[in-house]
Amino acid sequence: IMVGGRLRSLWAVTSSAPVLARTACNSVRTVQCQRFMSGKAAEADYRQTMRNIGISAHIDSGKTTLTERILYYTGRINTIHEVRGKDGVGAKMDSMELEREKGITIQSAATFCKWQDYAVNIIDTPGHVDFTIEVERALRVLDGAVLVLCAVGGVQSQTNTVDRQMKRYSVPRLGFINKMDRLGSNPWVIVNQLREKLFLNAAAVQVPIGIEDSLEGMVCLVRMQAAHFEGSMGEQVVWSEIPADMRALCEEKRQELIEKVADVDESLAEKFLMEETPTEEELKAAIRRSALQLKFVPVFMGSAFKNKGVQLLLDGVVDYLPNPTEVKNYALDLSNEEQQVEVSVSPSDPLVALAFKLQESPYGQLTYLRIYQGVIRKGESVTHIPTGKKVRVPRIVRMHSAEAEEVQEAKAGEIVALFGIDCASGDTFTDGTVKYSMTSMHVPEPVISLSIAPANKTGNDKFSKALQRFMKEDPTFRVGFDNETKQTIISGMGELHLQIYVERIKREYGVECVSGAPKVNFRESITRKAEFDYLHKKQSGGAGQFGRVMGYLEPTESVMDAPEFENHMIGNVITPSWFAAIEKGFKEQAETGPLTAHPVTGCRMVITDGASHAVDSSELAFKIAGKGAFRQAVEKANPIILQPVMTVELNAPEEFQGVCVTLLNKRKGVIENSDVINGQVVINAAVPLKDMFGFSTDLRSATQGKGEYTMEYRAHEPAPAMVQAELMKEFAEEREKKLKNA
Repeated sequence: IMVGGRLRSLWAVTSSAPVLARTACNSVRTVQCQRFMSGKAAEADYRQTMRNIGISAHIDSGKTTLTERILYYTGRINTIHEVRGKDGVGAKMDSMELEREKGITIQSAATFCKWQDYAVNIIDTPGHVDFTIEVERALRVLDGAVLVLCAVGGVQSQTNTVDRQMKRYSVPRLGFINKMDRLGSNPWVIVNQLREKLFLNAAAVQVPIGIEDSLEGMVCLVRMQAAHFEGSMGEQVVWSEIPADMRALCEEKRQELIEKVADVDESLAEKFLMEETPTEEELKAAIRRSALQLKFVPVFMGSAFKNKGVQLLLDGVVDYLPNPTEVKNYALDLSNEEQQVEVSVSPSDPLVALAFKLQESPYGQLTYLRIYQGVIRKGESVTHIPTGKKVRVPRIVRMHSAEAEEVQEAKAGEIVALFGIDCASGDTFTDGTVKYSMTSMHVPEPVISLSIAPANKTGNDKFSKALQRFMKEDPTFRVGFDNETKQTIISGMGELHLQIYVERIKREYGVECVSGAPKVNFRESITRKAEFDYLHKKQSGGAGQFGRVMGYLEPTESVMDAPEFENHMIGNVITPSWFAAIEKGFKEQAETGPLTAHPVTGCRMVITDGASHAVDSSELAFKIAGKGAFRQAVEKANPIILQPVMTVELNAPEEFQGVCVTLLNKRKGVIENSDVINGQVVINAAVPLKDMFGFSTDLRSATQGKGEYTMEYRAHEPAPAMVQAELMKEFAEEREKKLKNA
């Protein structure tokens, strides 16, 4: 109004009014443009200075200890507590009582901190294979990761699993060789293992000054300077010249670093071919480009426990891992035939957020959320895509392990949590203007089951609540009911996985449980094509039942494929609407195999012909016909039993090598590799899961308590004929026993 008033008064007194008017309008536009640009710049700034990272590794590699140091050096906590510290407090990220007792991470924990001018969201994940879903869903929503390796153990079984998960979600990573103070540390062996075992283009960006007990600091190969960590907790990083006796080694390792990066980066390759030495900025930029394109893994070193190298790793997170705008994320547009669309990571676009983890809290369900685009605000409504319902956002918090810090809003790129929202893990939320669903995460199948019941019937209600809650929180934890034995069956990723849940029911709900012996989740499959021609005909006075199906049952490419159904019929001999009933009957019957009543996988039913009756055919008749056709064909398709086989990695002192090999052979294990590293034998073997029960007790007694092992699910493989005969005999005896009791 003032501008308008000013223009009118100028128009009244001078003939140059149009020129002045244009000048005034241009100045207004300039101010508006500057405001717009500053808003855009602010939007870009917060995303440029944000890092979302996960810390993952094999069990006991020092992930939680590393996270504790990161929180201390960034000022997030004031004192350091150890995972198994004498003070009994435990590490900040191990907030669960069970975690502090056992000294392991069970649930992934989120926190946030500031390093220099950068906001860093961190998720600390478990290292035990039984809790691999925690790593899976963390990597699904993170932009970068730190792969921690033990300087003695190196690449171990769970390292392979984590590597596959990082590759599955295309997550750029840094390597961090931890525990450099341990006896037998050798970082160069570990770097070679990354190249040979994980097939990564990796090179060290540091050289340790001293090793084992004499570890003093690190030489940065990018800056070509030495860093020492002074102060009572190593909080002061002091830079100095490289020691004279180390310069030749550092020059050699820097040249190796340049070569590895030049292999995958054109700009650096030109310098390399011209025999020019890149500057610090040029080398740093080339490492960043290569790391973001998943073509190179920079490897850092240190000892989190001895407070050495952690600050340099944080510098690496800032320098070499992506901000949210540098990672491509995709959603499915449900309003456009599930076409894949790229989300923008802009707060000014419609909201798209993914619920990736659920947790029970005293204030209701706590839902961890990654905001991919848009803004979510307290008090506003969001649309829950799976149900289409609008839900109000009562509280938004940033998590610091078990502590919550309330915020009013969260923008694209951030990781927060909501209280009081009812949803499932993997659900998408939007503002209602778009109908996007984020692509789902990989959930491995459970491999072990056991029966469970409350010791006292008065605890039935709490027992049911506990199971429902845990099943909702953890997609790999399944609950079923055996109609024959009338028992509740829980399934999971391993013995420890199920033991932890039994213990949590006792501690968190006050219900003592009685559990049966663990049972292995066998599967059945077929090995050849078999035809069927099944007629279901039943007359019962009024309208009868009639359904005939013809076709064949054949094996699919993988024995673990879910049962498939295809209709190859020409014409309308069978009403099209009844094919769904045939498929339903087939898949229901495939849940009970002919040999041991385990689910049948790796088979495909193909319908080629059939017949129906104008009056007697119905949905029920064709469902029964589908069941009968499967039973008829599966008997002729040479059914087999599939057993879960585990990858076992055993570590023990060298003198126990023979004993350990004998133990694995007794359990029908196939030895695949055996290495001796620094007096420790590392044996890799494939062993059937059913033969691994009680192995830890046998291993400890045979190695005087010095041996340890880890195992992870590899695949379901055909059981040998002798094992198959044993399982069928056991099943027949159990069935006979049940019939007698009935």
